[in-house]
Amino acid sequence: MSLRMTFYLQDNGIVTSEIVVPEEYAGYPGMVHGGNIVAMMDEAAGRAVTGDEPDRFAVTSQLTVNYRLPVPTNQPLKVTGKLLKKRGKVAQAYGEIRNQEGELLAEANAIFVEIAEDFTEGIDPALMGWKVYEND
Repeated sequence: MSLRMTFYLQDNGIVTSEIVVPEEYAGYPGMVHGGNIVAMMDEAAGRAVTGDEPDRFAVTSQLTVNYRLPVPTNQPLKVTGKLLKKRGKVAQAYGEIRNQEGELLAEANAIFVEIAEDFTEGIDPALMGWKVYEND
């Protein structure tokens, strides 16, 4: 069961998603499970790596997470991803989750490696729901 996040590419290259996580994704009552927290930041950071190139795919090679505060269910959250640097097929990116007040709840640093084009040949990113929308 996916969180079905929608990502938007901002003018500054940052990728954002706003989400209210339902209680079904809780670890403890009222708090998003840590695995779901990681998944949200990994997705945002990965989308920042691929940006507006939907035919480009990268996989997470390494991910370091810092949980700062409990991430609440049933409350608006902002998930952000930012490309930090890229060299060849390897990229470093950052993801974070903030609450409505702007408090940092969790953050992650990640290393991504691009997948070889022949491996992804014939894959339609649109059918997979892999899309980053232009900022509205």
